[in-house]
Amino acid sequence: MIEILICLLMVIGAFFMFVAGLGLVRMPDLFLRMSCSTKAGTIGIGALLLALAIYFADFGVAARAVATIGFIFLTAPVSSHRIGRIAYLVGVPLWKYTVADEFKDAYPPDACKTFGQECAIPDMNAPD
Repeated sequence: MIEILICLLMVIGAFFMFVAGLGLVRMPDLFLRMSCSTKAGTIGIGALLLALAIYFADFGVAARAVATIGFIFLTAPVSSHRIGRIAYLVGVPLWKYTVADEFKDAYPPDACKTFGQECAIPDMNAPD
């Protein structure tokens, strides 16, 4: 019975990791890619680490796995949010079919100026 639970958690984790990878390839802009990869990746890693903790049935392994899950669940969404906010402030364009831009009136046009320095706005038409 425990083997079935472990296999189920591994399949769920692998599925969510696959969705995260697929989201990086298929989503049209930076913000959607970050959203997809953060959510799916966090759940995928959590399920895989939970399967690992159950499989080894050792307190040391389980404690490390649970601590890692907690760390990832706390840091991945926060870091993704910060990267997205900075990307918006420096002018990374939204997808052309984006319906709502809630930050449009929230920040002045020069909001990314820090300590008197100009922002480095990326050229989205530059070759890779």
